[in-house]
Amino acid sequence: MSEINTITIIGAGTMGNGIAHVAGQTGFKVNLVDVSQEALDRAKSTIDKNMARQVQKNSVPFYRVTDAQNNINYTTDTVAAIKEAELVIEAVFEDPALKFKIFGQMDEHAKDGAILASNTSSISITQMAEVTKHPDKVIGMHFMNPVPMMKLVEIICGKTTSEETYNIIEKLARKMGKTPARSEDSPGFIANRILMPMINEAVHCLTEGVGTKEAIDTVMKLGMAHPMGPLALADLIGLDVCLSIMEVLYQGFGDEKYAPNPLLKEMVEKGELGRKTGKGFHQY
Repeated sequence: MSEINTITIIGAGTMGNGIAHVAGQTGFKVNLVDVSQEALDRAKSTIDKNMARQVQKNSVPFYRVTDAQNNINYTTDTVAAIKEAELVIEAVFEDPALKFKIFGQMDEHAKDGAILASNTSSISITQMAEVTKHPDKVIGMHFMNPVPMMKLVEIICGKTTSEETYNIIEKLARKMGKTPARSEDSPGFIANRILMPMINEAVHCLTEGVGTKEAIDTVMKLGMAHPMGPLALADLIGLDVCLSIMEVLYQGFGDEKYAPNPLLKEMVEKGELGRKTGKGFHQY
């Protein structure tokens, strides 16, 4: 399966629709799947709006947007979409039980030789591969948010991922206009093993009164040349996602330095998740 023409993406949320946007724009036939038609309608609206913005900024010619829109099929028929693709990417919420269930379904219906990928930001690729019959064909493709703008794809190899599978996915990532970086399968991989403890430490600074949320974000933006401060970034990612990843790190390493800050837990319990709910560390 060295030639990938059709990509099926399971999950039409922020990451799923972003991956579909980029894949459709770089010439792949795309099936974007969700159990909810409402979620698919929102995804289509988001993709169309983001592509129109690209045209307005002269970053993408209009004809490429039209082609990309024609390349993307929105469907609730999960089984048919899986059967059609040479690459199936799972892009649902960071819930291990849900991801393992979907990987079992992907493995059951995928065509021979198809590659099964997860957009997980922290969950073990090796464990996902264990629920499949072809663990050598399982790999992680951790795209960054917002997908159309961010150049990185963190490619994660499980203990059983073959070099052939890695090479195919690395080539595909470059065709999608992304820069691949390889990570081995360890809690949080590279990106979130570094990023999430920084965000958690920023929350410690806030709760201990070391600085205000504005001061903490300003120091990291202007002093460390980060495009946004850690608390604003946590709001963008989603505090529920940040908490989930910190819990994976804490459980994976068993080290107190990865224990999520109690304020982070409290905010998630109250439904203050960041930009997607209008309130997190900052107001939106």
